[in-house]
Amino acid sequence: MESKPLDDIPINTVDSPSVVLELIYQLKIKDVMTTAVVTANKTDTMRHVQALMRENYITGLPVTDDRQLLGIVSIEDIIMALDQGCIECAAGERMTQNVIVLEDDMPLSFAISYLNKYRYGRFPVLNKKKELVGILTSKDVINTLLVEMNREVLRLEKLHQKEGKAPDHYSEMEFTTVKFDFELAGRASTEIKKALKNRSIDPKIIRRVAIASYELEINQVVHSLGGTISCSIQPDKVVIVAADIGPGIPDLNLALQEGWSTANEWIRSLGFGAGMGLANTKRVSDEFFIESNVGTGTTVRSVVFINSPKEDAGA
Repeated sequence: MESKPLDDIPINTVDSPSVVLELIYQLKIKDVMTTAVVTANKTDTMRHVQALMRENYITGLPVTDDRQLLGIVSIEDIIMALDQGCIECAAGERMTQNVIVLEDDMPLSFAISYLNKYRYGRFPVLNKKKELVGILTSKDVINTLLVEMNREVLRLEKLHQKEGKAPDHYSEMEFTTVKFDFELAGRASTEIKKALKNRSIDPKIIRRVAIASYELEINQVVHSLGGTISCSIQPDKVVIVAADIGPGIPDLNLALQEGWSTANEWIRSLGFGAGMGLANTKRVSDEFFIESNVGTGTTVRSVVFINSPKEDAGA
């Protein structure tokens, strides 16, 4: 049985402040999780597990065999074992085996969605080899966000201390993407956000550009053989062009529908492929253009005007 947190995590991926949303999409679970995980063996007694929880001030303990997750014992499992006179039983007999897990390469936004959806106290975190590499709680998320927000405040203070205004000249950037390379996914959108922040552009505009660039970047990693994300920061607008080599899109109208996706189960298990990429990009753009040729590739152009009156689309 999984324990429930006392309170919901006071953060979500929809209407949190823009600086928090940027951090949520920038950080990955491995940046936040606790890696020094206390574990038990399946032959350990529930009494021993209870002692480990008490000594380490924790309320849940993964049961493992050579880094492979077998299950989890929560404080509720301990209480039930006491009530039923089974405190000397093996943890392997009393643990919860059907455990919902996260993967360390998943974006933090995915973990927050899980915490709010399932309201469990903790989620074991696995790597690509399905080995237990950490555990994530709402406390881990909040502590990390506080540290990152403090850094952001310091950065902004230093920025305001500098004399003169931000540069207003043109700036061009280009990034490459590789199929299924989730390690670098998000790099382009992160660097573009930094460049826009250094120009003191309205945070709402930055958020819209960040959403467009991130969605297009992830689309290339998931669906194409790789490509480029180009960003042109101009005095009056930001232009993102995503051009990939890949299978192309047979039906653009279908691809622009929210929730339509060709992503396989593995991609979905990583927290991607929800079918919102192109729809979200179009929603936040002032101008949107897409062209695709089957067997060749796809090019998307998203334009956000710096003084656009368009409201934040809340994607």
